[in-house]
Amino acid sequence: MILEALRDPARLIRIMRWVLLSLGLLLAPLAAQADEHKLTVVIDPGHGGEQDGAPGVAKGVWEKDLTLAIAKKLAAKLRTDLGAVVMLTREGDEHLFLGRRIAFANAHGADLFLSIHLNSMPTRYERQHVEGIETYFLSADASDARAAKVAAMENADDGPKKKGGNDLSMILDDLTLTAAHQDASRLAKAVHGSLVSHLHAIDHGVQQAPFVVLMGAQMPAILCEVGFISHPDEGKKLTTAEYQDQVADALLAGVRAFLAQPRAHDVAAAMH
Repeated sequence: MILEALRDPARLIRIMRWVLLSLGLLLAPLAAQADEHKLTVVIDPGHGGEQDGAPGVAKGVWEKDLTLAIAKKLAAKLRTDLGAVVMLTREGDEHLFLGRRIAFANAHGADLFLSIHLNSMPTRYERQHVEGIETYFLSADASDARAAKVAAMENADDGPKKKGGNDLSMILDDLTLTAAHQDASRLAKAVHGSLVSHLHAIDHGVQQAPFVVLMGAQMPAILCEVGFISHPDEGKKLTTAEYQDQVADALLAGVRAFLAQPRAHDVAAAMH
């Protein structure tokens, strides 16, 4: 058959086409397997259960409810616009210890982790005047006293810490050397810039602080304070579905901007 085909060029071409087509069909499932990994995002709505978070300007409004509403809107947009696999650390009003939230993301092989929170100020004067956006990634040391206070408030969900042992120090020993941490810095900047520009919000900058909810992350992980629930105007806007949708759009745009950038381990690989 092969010898006959060699004597007949037209027949040889037909056989070669058949072989190439067969190879294509055989290799197609392998190619599909290689491409089947989808972007996996874990969204963490802050607080929940008996941990209400900060109170809103209106009676009965709590941070835990607004963060969940924003998280669900963002999840829907990530699935629709990016085809991402999206999971929430909580789907309802339930309490979760902070360590379980990032453990959930690690267990599911998440590519990104976004913890959504709302800010609040302690004094009457500050509540009347302070509004805006700030975004955090993990560090052993807080950027400033204000960042340290925010981390302390958010970490309080787990209750008082036992004496002895410094888990944060152990986790952060080589943190600055990891690609995940470098990418967390870039993710924070991309998302923060998007939030500020899309929402026309006051910019309180990208900060670093020792947030328990971000400790041990095996992926770029950030905490977004998407507004001050204690401010009379911003706090009121945050309760509306329309503004929550705008916040979710801004978060989505920030994720898209981050994904368009080269990742830290890709840069490192290119340099070797």
